[in-house]
Amino acid sequence: MELLVASAVGVLTAGGVYLILRLRAFPVILGLSLLSYAVNVFLFSSGGLAVNLPPILNKYAPDQAYTDPLPQALVLTAIVISFGMTALLVMVALGAYLESDTDKVDMDAPDASGDEETSK
Repeated sequence: MELLVASAVGVLTAGGVYLILRLRAFPVILGLSLLSYAVNVFLFSSGGLAVNLPPILNKYAPDQAYTDPLPQALVLTAIVISFGMTALLVMVALGAYLESDTDKVDMDAPDASGDEETSK
């Protein structure tokens, strides 16, 4: 089971890094989403995979096993933060797309006059 979870985290991370390195805005947003999913799965699996155990200690049976609730709380917080971040990035990318009619990230900006032929 650990091998399956570790390979899922690796595939999500690899896909996210590949999409972040693209020169378009929307694949970058998808890549960041994949990376946040990879972090969520990693955090969730760091608490251990315990089935049918309570998330709290029982004061009458302190030696009974329990599930650690901290990774679950961290994942819930990370889901909320990544959702808000994704919404913000979509709005920024949409504004840039509506302004320039393309979602391409251009590293070579033209000069202030707007004429590229005179600058060569």
